[in-house]
Amino acid sequence: MTPASLAFEPRGRRRSPRALGAAGLALACLACPSPQARADRRPGIFRITPLRPVAELRLDALAASPPPEAGPFRPVDLVELTSLDPTIRLDIRYATADNFLSTPVYDGARAFLQRPAAEALLRAHRALADTGHGLLVHDAYRPWWVTKVFWEATPKDKRDFVADPAKGSRHNRGCAVDLTLYRLDDGRAVEMPSLYDEMTERAYPGWGGGAPESRRLRDLLRSAMEREGFTVFESEWWHFDYRDWREYPILNLAFQQIRK
Repeated sequence: MTPASLAFEPRGRRRSPRALGAAGLALACLACPSPQARADRRPGIFRITPLRPVAELRLDALAASPPPEAGPFRPVDLVELTSLDPTIRLDIRYATADNFLSTPVYDGARAFLQRPAAEALLRAHRALADTGHGLLVHDAYRPWWVTKVFWEATPKDKRDFVADPAKGSRHNRGCAVDLTLYRLDDGRAVEMPSLYDEMTERAYPGWGGGAPESRRLRDLLRSAMEREGFTVFESEWWHFDYRDWREYPILNLAFQQIRK
């Protein structure tokens, strides 16, 4: 990725009009950030320059449809994580401009998983309390159209870090979660070997560089999640897939369409 396409801030089938209208719920508060908002961006966020304007990519993605699948699949049962335990904390970067695209793509800071995955995450969260830590979630279920935006926005040499919409993402199935640890004593996120969504080798779960304490915490997170049936993604220490992800369909539901 060239300097023009990357900014690294230290620390830190066509759808029917009716279907497009439903998906268009996501457009309500997704305007691109103003110059002032960009000036006020918080540090510690890994950013790229999208290959095309995100507003254009969003319109194209909302007009497209997920790839067809044969099934059969389990019934969809998406659970809001904070309803299970309010001490599961959220930092949903994609609901703000503090993400790698520097513009919001979600219309609310919410996180959902299929029920078995959500319950497994809850067990991991509660087990971590003995170490003085809890789980801080950055992303979970992700509508398919957002995956398409991410793919089309990202330079080709960095697409190992984003899912191909032609195949769908495990996030789209409600069986993947991006997360880190926070300290129970002060509520602050811990320091990991890389930033969240950083598209460098430092994000690899086996990277041997950085501070020993950050690697210890990365491995603590991995161990807690693996004990509950999650597998870490090969290039992202923060991304975990639940073991039953193949049993659920690719979804393109807006958050407001998810039944309680």
